[in-house]
Amino acid sequence: MKGFRINKVRIIGGTHRSRLIEFPDAEDLRPTPDRVRETLFNWLGQTLYGKRCLDLFAGSGALGFEAASREAEQVVMVENNRGVYQALQGNVKKLVLSNVALRCEDGLKFARQENGLFDVVFLDPPFKSDYLPQLLPLLANSLTPGGKVYLESGTVFKPDAAWKVLKCAKAGAVHYQLLERV
Repeated sequence: MKGFRINKVRIIGGTHRSRLIEFPDAEDLRPTPDRVRETLFNWLGQTLYGKRCLDLFAGSGALGFEAASREAEQVVMVENNRGVYQALQGNVKKLVLSNVALRCEDGLKFARQENGLFDVVFLDPPFKSDYLPQLLPLLANSLTPGGKVYLESGTVFKPDAAWKVLKCAKAGAVHYQLLERV
C-alpha cells in the first residue's frame, strides 16, 4: 500500500525489555518518547506487579506494553482507530502478553462507561483535543485509593483543585505529569 509506513518503538524495561512493537502511521499518533517513559517508570517504580492499569488512548501501545512488561496484573488498552487497534492486537499476540486486554472504542466514551478500578491510568489523548478537562472528573471514580493518573499534553495543563500534581516535567514539546486525587 503506497504511503503506508510501519513505525517501531522499543520496550525499555521489564520482562519484555528491548522487544519492538510496531504500529502504522495515523493522525495524532505520537508514541511517548523513551526518555519520558524512563522518567515515568522511575516515578511509578520499576515494577507494577499486581497493579491494574488503563491506557485510555493507547495509540502505539508504548505505555501499556511498558506496564505489561513491568508485571502489571492487567493492562486495559483502549484505541478507536481500527488500523492502530489491529496493530495492537498483532503486538499482543507477538509478545504473548496474557495480561493485556484490548478495547476498540473511543477513550472518552470508555471513561464515561467504565466502572472498573485502576491503580494507574495513562492519559495521552490527541494534543489537539480538549479531552483532559472532561476526562479527569470521569476518572476520579475509576481509581483505587492512592491510584495515579499520568497525563501528557502539548501545552501546560493545570488540573483543578481535586487533583494533586505529584511530579511534572517537559521534554521537547511534551508536557507530562503524575497526578493523584486529593
